[in-house]
Amino acid sequence: MNFETLKNIIEDNNTFLLTTHVNPDADAIGSEIAMYRILKSLRKDVYIINHSDTPYNLEFFDTENIIRIFDEKKHKQLFDEADVLIALDFNSANRVVSMQKFFEEFKGIKICIDHHPNPENFVNHYFVDDSYAATGHIIYDFIKQTKLVDLSYEIAYPLYAAIMTDTGSFRFQKTSSQLHGIISELLETGVDPGEVYDKIYDQSKISKIKLLGRTLDTLKLIDSDRIGYMYIMQGTFKELGALESDTENFVNYPLSIENVLLSLLFIELKDGFKVSFRSKGNIPVNEIAANFGGGGHTNASGARFHSSIMIDEMPNILNFTREFFNNYYQDQNV
Repeated sequence: MNFETLKNIIEDNNTFLLTTHVNPDADAIGSEIAMYRILKSLRKDVYIINHSDTPYNLEFFDTENIIRIFDEKKHKQLFDEADVLIALDFNSANRVVSMQKFFEEFKGIKICIDHHPNPENFVNHYFVDDSYAATGHIIYDFIKQTKLVDLSYEIAYPLYAAIMTDTGSFRFQKTSSQLHGIISELLETGVDPGEVYDKIYDQSKISKIKLLGRTLDTLKLIDSDRIGYMYIMQGTFKELGALESDTENFVNYPLSIENVLLSLLFIELKDGFKVSFRSKGNIPVNEIAANFGGGGHTNASGARFHSSIMIDEMPNILNFTREFFNNYYQDQNV
């Protein structure tokens, strides 16, 4: 990927807005914080404005309290006056929800830095490649190729967290020897991998653990035990005092069962519901998600259903998933 255009845009402009997708994960927040620190080191004016609150297990990234939640009255002027708007870790305007109108009407330069496939036509410049393990991985390459800034501990820390989480702690397919070399360089700045893992995964509130227990109680296996699915009702969140962000990685649990190759997690929302899909090997669950208006990676995708009743739609989604799964294996002569 040629980053000279991005380098030139950064050098030639002064005021930058950074944002990421609804319900941000560690790659999203980590990429924002890393890019913020890159730009601040160059004496730029930088603002991070998101639609969603930062999940409590990721708040440690934002020690400077720089992430703001979008408020039209407070932030309209920033959208009117900023030079550059950078979309991090997403590739369609509707992923910023309440900010979509302002994103689309932004008059300055719009940039997308992302590792998800099939970006929509919504910005001026794309730095997108789905062969990367994480958006943080792309930012690392930007630093190394352009030498615009040094790879300091303050920048390496959020980049390490971004890559570690989006590779499933270095177990997903895009974990390569080259990537481990990058991780080695990040660690050389002083990043403590045990500390990062502990802050993200081992400081859960008890409501999250109880929610996981309730969710696992719904687990069912179908199609000769090769597909697993679970669901969470909105009332369960209220009863336990849990958050939607607490469900991060829940969908992966069925994949730890022998013979299970595909997993689904249904989550009832206040308005409609969403489904997360995960798979092993080369099973392209992004094609399943696309059938329902969603998308994502080959092994990790999702879809959102507005104003639909989850319990009514679950059988249709499961039937389509089973049919797709079996057709895939027939086509592969398995």
